[in-house]
Formats: sequence, C-alpha cells, structure tokens
Amino acid sequence: MKQIKWIFLAFAILSAACMMGIGISIAESSATGVFLCIVGLIAIMGYGFKTKKKMRENGEL
Repeated sequence: MKQIKWIFLAFAILSAACMMGIGISIAESSATGVFLCIVGLIAIMGYGFKTKKKMRENGEL
C-alpha cells in the first residue's frame, strides 16, 4: 500500500470546499461569492497540478 500524500488530500478538500462555495453562493444570489470561489478553485487546482508535476519530475511520486 502506498503512502498518503497529505498535500494532495488538502488540495482536494480545498477544491471541494470551493465547489461547495459556488453552490452556496448561487443559492444566496451572491455574484461576488461565485466569482471568488471560481477564482479560488482555479488557483488551488492549478497549484495542485503544478505541485504534482514538480514532484513527478523529482521522482517523488
């Protein structure tokens, strides 16, 4: 069994929280909230993919 990569678990939880935030913001009719959650989601997922690429290049994955 492989070791858990805690950083990727954190990225997944934060991304899911942003997705939930989008839904909550839509329900609250908050355009600002939707915008901020989308920006946060893109930033978190982008940083996660960047981190994964760097770890793969260094042979850590």
